[in-house]
Formats: sequence, C-alpha cells, structure tokens
Amino acid sequence: MTEQEKMLAGELYDCGDTELLVQWHKAKDLIRDYNQTNSDDSEKKERILSELLGGKGEHLWITPPFYVDYGNNIYFGNNCEVNMNCTFLDDNIIRIGDNALIAPNVQIYTAFHPTNARDRFGEPKDDGSFEFCKTQTAPVIIGNNVWIGGGAIIMPGVTIGNNVVIGAGSVVTKDIPDNVIVYGSPCRTVRENK
Repeated sequence: MTEQEKMLAGELYDCGDTELLVQWHKAKDLIRDYNQTNSDDSEKKERILSELLGGKGEHLWITPPFYVDYGNNIYFGNNCEVNMNCTFLDDNIIRIGDNALIAPNVQIYTAFHPTNARDRFGEPKDDGSFEFCKTQTAPVIIGNNVWIGGGAIIMPGVTIGNNVVIGAGSVVTKDIPDNVIVYGSPCRTVRENK
C-alpha cells in the first residue's frame, strides 16, 4: 500500500513520502499563483482551480488568500462561495455540497496526529533529528445549503447535513444532522432551521 493509499484510507502514513511531497509542492505553487492573480482575472483563476481541485461544480467563487495541502482532495458542488483566508487541510476528502457559503477564516481539517509523541515521530535518528511526523486522516463531508460562519473550525471525520447554519467561531467536533442551527465550542444544536 502506498503512503497516499494509507492517507486516504485513514491509516498512519508518512507525509514526508516523495510522491506526496510532489503533490504537496504542486498544490502550494498553484495556490500561490491563485492568491497572486489579479482579482478581476476570472479566466486565469478558473484555470488554476480546475488544475488544483479534485472537482467543482458551476459558479465557484473563492476569495484569496486561500490555503490547501493537496487541493486534489477537495470537491465543490454548484454555487459555492469561500471567503478570504480559509484553510482546507485536504489530506483526505473534503466534499462540499451545492450552495455552500463559507465565511472568512474557516478552517477545515482532515488530518490529525497520534497523541503519543513516540507514535508521532518514531525513534530519533543518530543525529537526534526525527522523520516527518506520522499522520492519520478522516474525510469531511458538508451537505447542501450550508452556511459556515467566520472563524469556524471543522475537525476531521465530521459530516454536516443539509440546510445547516454553523455560528461564527464554532468548533465542530461531531456530526451535525440536517436542518439545524448550531454554534459553540464544542458546537451544539441550538434550534431547528426551518
């Protein structure tokens, strides 16, 4: 099993793997180009996003700056807007449904590390240094018609249902059902969203 296959399967993997680093550097170069593209050059931005992302529907708007790990594990539906300064750590799949509204400074994480330092880094080398830390992943799935408020953090493995509103500054650690308004740290349901 390759390190990429382990990564997508949620197993411990080595993010210092050569194949993964090639993809990581390519994404960093593409996102740098996207973030430095003139604001009104929609043709160039469209070209970059088509190369960067795993898939996207019609009418995607991402306001720079935008940050990703690999990019190719991110999938958008139709009519999605991502505001400035969002970070998507797509070491596993991030799938976002139609009509998503993602406010500034939202962070979506699919990667996490073992809590035990020895499991994270292994044994030190002869010179005292360590390899890249070991990582695990879990996908994040976001339904249709979801609004994620500014500064919210979505943790690995979370599924968010349809017609959900997540309040600003929330930390989403567990799945959220359809048709609710949630907020807080940790995020809790406050009422139905009719």
